[in-house]
Amino acid sequence: QIQAVAVGWQLYALTGSALDLGLVGLAQFLPMILLTLLVGQVADRFDRRLVVAVCQLVEAAGAATLLLGTLGGWLTKTSILAIVFVVGASRAFESPTMAALVPRLVPRDVIPRAIARINSASQTARIVGPSLGGVLYGFGATRAYATVCALFCVASVLATWIRRETPAAAREPVTLASFFSGILFIRNTRPILGAVSLDLFAVLLGGATALLPIYARDILGTGPWGLGLLRSSPGIGALFASLILARYPIERRVGPVFFGAVIVFGTATVVFGLSTNLALSVAALGVLGASDLVSVVIRYSLVQMRTPDQMRGRVSAVSSLFTGTSNQLGEFESGLTAALFGPVPAVLIGGVGTIVVALTWMRLFPELRRIRLVQ
Repeated sequence: QIQAVAVGWQLYALTGSALDLGLVGLAQFLPMILLTLLVGQVADRFDRRLVVAVCQLVEAAGAATLLLGTLGGWLTKTSILAIVFVVGASRAFESPTMAALVPRLVPRDVIPRAIARINSASQTARIVGPSLGGVLYGFGATRAYATVCALFCVASVLATWIRRETPAAAREPVTLASFFSGILFIRNTRPILGAVSLDLFAVLLGGATALLPIYARDILGTGPWGLGLLRSSPGIGALFASLILARYPIERRVGPVFFGAVIVFGTATVVFGLSTNLALSVAALGVLGASDLVSVVIRYSLVQMRTPDQMRGRVSAVSSLFTGTSNQLGEFESGLTAALFGPVPAVLIGGVGTIVVALTWMRLFPELRRIRLVQ
């Protein structure tokens, strides 16, 4: 989150282009497409703790390169995007590996609570990170990148401290069919297919985070601190939602809650797009973050509880391709639409599109409307 603020502000100051902000999302999205099948195999065949630790070290190296480039004055749009691409490749391995690790560490019946609590921690970071990123960038981009590098190194060490997983079932041989088994599993499990595909289109259309530097400077008239506050707002809303879900997990009537959360997400996106007031924008982003968190916890719980352990890495990798990459691709879509029509129409189109997709998916996937996490 600190790095996202620093890279976004630095790149926009360098080029002044909305499209270039969208290219940051595209640079993170491409590795996930290219590496999905390999990522699943790695997550299912190697110690997941060590995979996460190595990924954190790669991301630390990326922050160190941004630091050296800023100090040396040689950073350009191309070099920034290249570094973001490498970091995106690391995250392509890290995210599904972490998702597949959780069910081995806790009993099945508490997976929804565990996922909610993990999200509480990550949302706390999303709150502190952007605000701290804005403050650090105010003192210079080098301080922001140095802090990011140090934190990634600490995270790598902490990953090795996670207790060793319980033994997995016997691994199947590496074959062409095993590479595609995650895709086939999701395709044949309609509730999971509906959940991950809805998240893909909703976040693809409703993602306005790439345009926050434009909103902060050109529409709301604020600076790096205001940009950090805007980036923190979804995390604040999501933190409150995750704390509630950790205490009161959604186990029945999951489908209606899931669809309702996506519709609220689209509505909050529309409100943010129309706002010219910083306080209202912060509030709208807070509601957006809370509703997104509810849908994320439901989707993650559904995927992990309905997938055999020996396939969790591959299924999580494909799920990440559908959902995690929708954030990056959504940033590219938002930047491209903003370049063509302006930032406000781009956000409004995305918000309305999200609502339409949610209503359509309710008819296409009736099984998802009736889903329960516990019987």
